[in-house]
Amino acid sequence: MLNFTEEIKNEIISTDISDKNAFLSAFIRTSGSIICKNGLFGFEIVTENERTAEFLTETLEEDYGITLTVSNAKYDLMSGRDKLAFECCDKNTEAFLKKIGVVGEDGDGNFLIFSIDDSVFSSENSKTDYIKGAFLGGGSCTLPDEEIFSRTGYHLEVVFSNKLTASDFCDLLCEFEVLAKLVARKDKAVVYVKSKAVISDFLSVMDCEKCLEKLNKVMEIKDKKNNANRVNNCSVSNIDKTVTASVNQVRAIEIISQTIGLQSLDKHLFEVAECRLADKNASMQELAERLNVSKSCLNHRIRKIIELAQSLVD
Repeated sequence: MLNFTEEIKNEIISTDISDKNAFLSAFIRTSGSIICKNGLFGFEIVTENERTAEFLTETLEEDYGITLTVSNAKYDLMSGRDKLAFECCDKNTEAFLKKIGVVGEDGDGNFLIFSIDDSVFSSENSKTDYIKGAFLGGGSCTLPDEEIFSRTGYHLEVVFSNKLTASDFCDLLCEFEVLAKLVARKDKAVVYVKSKAVISDFLSVMDCEKCLEKLNKVMEIKDKKNNANRVNNCSVSNIDKTVTASVNQVRAIEIISQTIGLQSLDKHLFEVAECRLADKNASMQELAERLNVSKSCLNHRIRKIIELAQSLVD
């Protein structure tokens, strides 16, 4: 069964990607690393998602004439899946990296570019394609369990190998009113959001409508359960207060009975004492209705009984 991260990535692959340069630029910055062989820049990428691997190899070969070779494959104990590492390093690949804004060139030769340059974006759609590529390469998203209590909340993150790139990515998200935070994790830079509303906006930017529907469903179920828990907790709290109040009232009446006697009370206080002893579990509202008095009147008489009891034991 697919987890939510895989569902998002599979849906990204199925969406329309109009600017593959921007898309692949972000993907390589999150899922890959730049390598250098024989004086040429190339790249290595790692993925455990089969559909992502197929999509990537087909796109690079058909659109850019780049053929990836498997450089490593190992079983990942955490995910229970094979992680495939692909690499490519030749003149064609170096030209490709320059085209997507990952490698630059000046009078001193070629160099790596860490910032996200505006030249990567040929249109407004390019920016959403960049966000898609970043999530496909280094993104993950977890949701709380729909049915049971879970300490795991809503969390979406995209991991970059460079802090400057990650910071620029945060600025890019701001253009879509998606406010993300940036934190260092070992040698990585992590852009993340924990608000369910912001995660919803993030999925909307990436055109992941099916995953957005699933998120909304989980949010609705969890909100209903949370509301039910709040109501239940409130009811339990009210019951506890009622029981505590009743115990205190009965104790005060017993003190009066054992010292000066209930007959010493005036008519109204005697009626209250009798009514409370007759039903120790009744709420104040129920007692008020039985005595045909207002609740505030009953509270006043109860306070007088408790004050009298306290004066007898002081």
